[in-house]
Amino acid sequence: MSNIEKYKQAFVESFSLSSDVNVQELAYQSIAEWDSVGHMGLIANLEEVFDIMMDMEDIIDFGSYEIGIDILKKYQVDL
Repeated sequence: MSNIEKYKQAFVESFSLSSDVNVQELAYQSIAEWDSVGHMGLIANLEEVFDIMMDMEDIIDFGSYEIGIDILKKYQVDL
């Protein structure tokens, strides 16, 4: 599985979404599941999948699928 597929899967798993949902359109609080608790679950999932530890500033700034790609690049995750 490629890194981009792992990234998409993290959203699907963290928010219990069906696989046909366009995760690329997701942003914080754009769905009920992406609240503060869901956000931390997503971050924990991504940290585990990519074996990284995000800084608090990056966790706070992680506001959408697209922004997340840029943040993960800071941790040498090639998406």
